[in-house]
Amino acid sequence: MKTLNWYFDFISPYAYLQSTRLDDFSQDVLVKCHPVLFAGLLAHHGQKGPAEIAGKRTFTYEHVAWLAERNGIALRFPASHPFNPLPLLRLCTLFDSPVDLVLRLFRYVWAEGHLPTDAEPWQALLAELGVSPEELEQEPLKNAVRGATQQAIDAGIFGVPTAEIGGQLIWGFESSDMVRALIDDHPFFGSPIIAAAREVGAGVQRRG
Repeated sequence: MKTLNWYFDFISPYAYLQSTRLDDFSQDVLVKCHPVLFAGLLAHHGQKGPAEIAGKRTFTYEHVAWLAERNGIALRFPASHPFNPLPLLRLCTLFDSPVDLVLRLFRYVWAEGHLPTDAEPWQALLAELGVSPEELEQEPLKNAVRGATQQAIDAGIFGVPTAEIGGQLIWGFESSDMVRALIDDHPFFGSPIIAAAREVGAGVQRRG
């Protein structure tokens, strides 16, 4: 059976949207979830996140709302965004990131509208999972998240969500059908057109 490595951060609403497809994917491939710090990817590649660009910020949330509506996905925005996702990433890593937990934590943020800074819901979530706040402050756990982010960078990951199968990277919720096609061995992935796409040369470079 093929393995699908899925890279994500709970801060990303697009990763939440694609998380709802994981059960579909897992019928035909082994899904392994990799929580990474999106901000670490951005810093490495010298980029800003969508929510850090004024005009793009508003459209991003409108777009996410449209995609959720169009795909029948429950959505409730948290009170503020971006937020610090590290407590969620550590919590997920503590349990080695099984799919069911990944889905639960995404629902906590994007279907229930809660953040790790929301004291009562956060304490309830930790109690549900049998975890103390102190466990999330352990240095080995912090290092595990840092290490996973660096491993993702080394693997060529530049954004979330990203699916990887057999060395092919597919980025973004709107590329979910492309993931499905790769799982199904669509001939496109061995075709001249994708080979040509991979050979497009770098053109004019923007200064700075």
